Amino acid sequence: MAKGKAPRPRPARAASRRLLGIGGLGIAAAAYVGVDYLRYLAPSWHDRLQPALWAALAVAAAARAPFYRHWAAELRAALPFLGSIAFMLAAFLCEAISVRFVSAVMGLQWHRSAAPLPDTGQWLLLSLNEKLPQSVVDLLRAHIITLHHYLMLFIMLGFSVLFDCIKAPGLGIATRYMFTMAIGRLLRTITFIATILPSARPWCAAARYQIPEHPHPWAQKYYVPYASESSAIRRVITDDMAYAAVQAYPGEYRPDWGRMSFLVDILRPTPGEGPSWYHLLKKASGGCNDLMYSGHMLVAVLTAMAWTEAYGGWISVAIWLLVLHSGQREIRERHHYSVDCVVAIYVGVLLWRMTGFIWSARDNSHARRLAKLDEVQNRLIHAAKDSDIDEIRGLLKEVELAGQERQGFSQRAILAFAAVTIMFTLSCVLLAFTMTSDG
Repeated sequence: MAKGKAPRPRPARAASRRLLGIGGLGIAAAAYVGVDYLRYLAPSWHDRLQPALWAALAVAAAARAPFYRHWAAELRAALPFLGSIAFMLAAFLCEAISVRFVSAVMGLQWHRSAAPLPDTGQWLLLSLNEKLPQSVVDLLRAHIITLHHYLMLFIMLGFSVLFDCIKAPGLGIATRYMFTMAIGRLLRTITFIATILPSARPWCAAARYQIPEHPHPWAQKYYVPYASESSAIRRVITDDMAYAAVQAYPGEYRPDWGRMSFLVDILRPTPGEGPSWYHLLKKASGGCNDLMYSGHMLVAVLTAMAWTEAYGGWISVAIWLLVLHSGQREIRERHHYSVDCVVAIYVGVLLWRMTGFIWSARDNSHARRLAKLDEVQNRLIHAAKDSDIDEIRGLLKEVELAGQERQGFSQRAILAFAAVTIMFTLSCVLLAFTMTSDG
């Protein structure tokens, strides 16, 4: 009988990746969400398990980092990464200014009196509460996952590059994530500032902000006189000109902010909110008007898209289910209207697809190796006919090198960058762990 061929040994890297793909990273992500939810079910167990989980993840990352083989690729991705951070911070600043404007422009009296918009999604959820079992309703209401969970899930995905779970560089997918987030935030700002929508929570502004009772002078002239009378609106449309006399309103408070005094007309400060524009913006929070579209849902969708493209598997399906759970809870708790969550989902999906040029899960090295193999194919055939083992080894070495990225940096620079990156990331984790109450 002919002997069967011996099975080819699988590379250790492929075996470790297959093992992690079966559940390593997914189990770590599920453990993070599950342990954090214990704060509601068993607070004492949460206080014990959460520090242990974070310590285990930090130790595993620190132990793996010295053996990481793609520090040169990470170093090349460092400048785009820093640029995306600056872009995202600028987008957040623009969004915070706009959130304060739409919250303050109409004054507290409008916030108290403006009726919420009719939302069929809210009606549907209320009707389902009457028909579904109470256990299902309790599950839908549960705060299983919130904003910080999605952010930490993405951080875990980025760090998984140390274990070859996703394609290097990790800073590449982080750059894409933050760049996409910045674009999404800017589009969101343009959308909600274009038309001011009433909040689904009419009491929110009075509880959160110190803003004037009366409307902004712009609203006094162009909106208030025509807001409640159809004939007045018809005349504005016909004349295409504001015609009504402005009523007597209190004057606007105008602090001296130096070069930033142009923000006074936009932010509408009050005497009790502090001396600086920056102090005021820190209170902007998520706003009280309905902000089309949901920023929380945008973060959730981008995290789910990153997991789906970079890692896939059952955990990505689970994250998408959690995204849907977050969406219905945003609607149920009236943080947003249904349209905000729906728009955030397809905008997030489309934006992530459009920014694939920054980082992609496709392995370009495989294509480079195939191209090099086509180039040396004839030489390889002749070497095989001549039984020239050294020539065959040399050609195969060229094919392998074609798939590898060029270093371009000295070993000392790579080691220094690796050390700085490890210390920086571990410091961020420690600060997050010690300075936040939600992990």
